[in-house]
Amino acid sequence: MPAILNPNSTEYKKARNQYIKTRRNRPEVEKDWTPFRAAEKKLKARFPPPDLSGVLDLAVRDDDREEEVRLGGWAGKADAVPWKSVGREPVTLPSIPGLVILPSFLSKEQQRRLIRYALADHAKYPNDTNLDIHYVVPPEGVWNAHLKSLSDPDSAKLILPKAFQESTEPEPKGPRQLTNNMPGSADTISMINSTPKLPPPSSATAQPILPSALLPKLRWANIGWFYHWGTKQYDFTKGKGPIDPDLREICRNAVAAVDWNAVYDGTESQWRDGQPEWRHWEKTYEPDAGIVNFYQEKDTLMAHVDRSEVCATSPLVSISLGCAAVFLIGGQTRDTEPVPILLRSGDVVIMSGPTCRRAYHGVPRILEGTLPPHLKCDSLPENERGSWEPNENYMCSTRINVNVRQVFPKDFDPGAVIAILVDIFSRTHSTVPHLILASSVQAHPNAKMENDQGILVDLYVPRKCAATNRLITSKDHASVQINIADVDANGRALPTSTTFALCGQVRSQGESDDSLNRLATKAGRA
Repeated sequence: MPAILNPNSTEYKKARNQYIKTRRNRPEVEKDWTPFRAAEKKLKARFPPPDLSGVLDLAVRDDDREEEVRLGGWAGKADAVPWKSVGREPVTLPSIPGLVILPSFLSKEQQRRLIRYALADHAKYPNDTNLDIHYVVPPEGVWNAHLKSLSDPDSAKLILPKAFQESTEPEPKGPRQLTNNMPGSADTISMINSTPKLPPPSSATAQPILPSALLPKLRWANIGWFYHWGTKQYDFTKGKGPIDPDLREICRNAVAAVDWNAVYDGTESQWRDGQPEWRHWEKTYEPDAGIVNFYQEKDTLMAHVDRSEVCATSPLVSISLGCAAVFLIGGQTRDTEPVPILLRSGDVVIMSGPTCRRAYHGVPRILEGTLPPHLKCDSLPENERGSWEPNENYMCSTRINVNVRQVFPKDFDPGAVIAILVDIFSRTHSTVPHLILASSVQAHPNAKMENDQGILVDLYVPRKCAATNRLITSKDHASVQINIADVDANGRALPTSTTFALCGQVRSQGESDDSLNRLATKAGRA
């Protein structure tokens, strides 16, 4: 039983005294809190320990997880929220259309393998992590440096902080600043691409630190397309990072395990242009971005909406590993009462569709002492315990969440213009750049070019001007800019880039606001 649940423990008594000291003259719920905020506050509270009787916990109905639930101490109820089965295992909630829960979807072996992947194989170069902002992290990553120091303490080297740049704008003091980012779509991608994505400031107070002391500060590692936290938009200038084949297969299998007709039948009118995308997800779902989140026991993820993906309705697959957590999901605003769900190691949640993908959600509580028995050394053969022990020591107070999504629809190619630009660029440069970003320009399949002095290219651009929301006419000229990032010897993008300007007169008009125009363009260095 976690100490916080034992009235005789020192931790319980300390939390009670702190509660009495700070809450004596304060109401239980502040009058200006939204229902979502009130739920977050209730679950975050260290004292009294939150009552989970209103939290959906599907593990309590599973005899195979009885020991896990009992030893963890925390438990909700299987009937706390109405739900229904869609197939043998997946569960949906009528109150949250498009939300699917797959309890115990991952086997015990898969969970251990994914934990090793997240720590040893993924949280390192070339994948960006939050530690890279402030420290010169060794290429092997902080976890592998930590393991090396355990086996040979005398070899442990201090990880140095990055030099603080006085010219860098410092992080603002006070409460966390909220960013109201532009929703991703085919119509807004040009504006998103043109938004400056400055590197975050390095800490001015970071000190040299040993890998073992830095490890608890690891919070996230990027998957696939790079996510820029400052603007809450994707930064395509960094290119697309690798997607682990095993992780890709797990996500695709999770999507394929759901009977989507049972989930969405009768909702065709709610989808864009009445197109029921779910009928083809088994073939069209292709994960290309995501984040590995590393939560310590006191960490939280506050209410937010994921709206950076152009493909805004395809499945977002979220995998839970390690300690259990309470997941909240509500509606289109924070004024909707959220549904609390207890997620345990091996559970998978899928958020999909026009309603669920735009719902506020968060993780207000990591539940202490809930590492399941199969992630402890005692459950393993003798010859495997030594190598797993560092993982158990870390995971006993950690939750890893791997969430993967699809940024672009399968038939949407953001890099269709790359081949044209490489040809243009190679005429004036001795080397071709490794990474290219096109500002919402989609090349015509039959595009033709002449030469750099008068290159004719057939391109498609949105009919409606994103900047002014005005329809483009056949008399208008349109222009776009393409930023080609410079790269270092290792192929990583540098802060500098070469900008190309493409412009031309609209050749013809489409039939609707969403259709595309054809342009004859000239390309040259800006």
